Amino acid sequence: MMTETHLSICMATFRRGAFIAETLDSILPQLRPGIELVIVDGASPDNTAEVVQPYLRDWPQLRYYREAENSGVDADYDKAVGYAQGRYVWLMTDDDLLKPNAVDRVLELLLAEDPDLLVIDAEVLDVHCAQPLQARRFGFAGLRRYGAADRDQLIADSGDPLSFIGGTIIRRQLWMERDRHSYYGSLFIHVGVIFQSPISNVLLLGEPLIQIRFGNAMWTARNFEIWMFMWPELIWSFPGFSEEAKARVTAAEPWRIPRKMLGFRANGSYGLAEYRRFFARRPVGIWRLALLAFALTPGRVANLIAMLLLLMMRGRYRPACYALAWNSKFSISLSRRLAAVSLRRHPS
Repeated sequence: MMTETHLSICMATFRRGAFIAETLDSILPQLRPGIELVIVDGASPDNTAEVVQPYLRDWPQLRYYREAENSGVDADYDKAVGYAQGRYVWLMTDDDLLKPNAVDRVLELLLAEDPDLLVIDAEVLDVHCAQPLQARRFGFAGLRRYGAADRDQLIADSGDPLSFIGGTIIRRQLWMERDRHSYYGSLFIHVGVIFQSPISNVLLLGEPLIQIRFGNAMWTARNFEIWMFMWPELIWSFPGFSEEAKARVTAAEPWRIPRKMLGFRANGSYGLAEYRRFFARRPVGIWRLALLAFALTPGRVANLIAMLLLLMMRGRYRPACYALAWNSKFSISLSRRLAAVSLRRHPS
């Protein structure tokens, strides 16, 4: 039996009183000796503290730190790692669920392999965690190993899945030794820590151990800014990677891709306000006409066109169909009916 703390599950939370109990119920029964759960609450204005309180009485492995003010998700994850006592830290989200035996599977790999970094796969469910939308986010099954010389392959294989922080398990000492403050405000501090310089012993586990509650992200209102600018600028900022490898994660300027612009118009994330904010002074050349045209396209028309294009892919983009049908302010009844038929016809 382990006497030291081997694994700290670290969670940054904010305004998740409606969801965090279900998350805790999926994690706490899986804790073993040598495993703890550390929560940093970024001054939630809702009842998060009240929801967590009964768990503190029943689970001594749970530690809860409520901040006096909100410092942002990156700083709060960094604080949680600072409070952690484990050799490894698992950066878990505050509204998603661990699958049964997930902790045992992770611990088994950590003890057997002693990696510097382990990234695990996840499946995607609807916002109620009832309907499967995507069986896995990795493009492979099984275990893959990467060394410091495999940087291009690592970012190509893990870059997109790492946009979800909850699958990241990293040696705490490595985290603490690396630059974190430069990535405060990026929303992806873990990606900055991982890719700023080579890591010698990395494992990717193509085995879904987490269930993602799709469509519940706190940053939904900033979708366009995040995925069109913040995420690509972060990925393309890392030295030592080929352009081909980084392009497999995201285009450097994804707003130049028509299908992406149509998608953001269709889901209500792009319109004249975004056009004026992001492109009024940006030198975009003749592409400005297309950017303006997308902003002026009637939202419901864009939503229906985007849905029809997705349906032609025969179930390849189930989460996107779901988002257009039930998360977009431009969704219409026909889009919802088409999405429902597609989700039934093409199981994940």
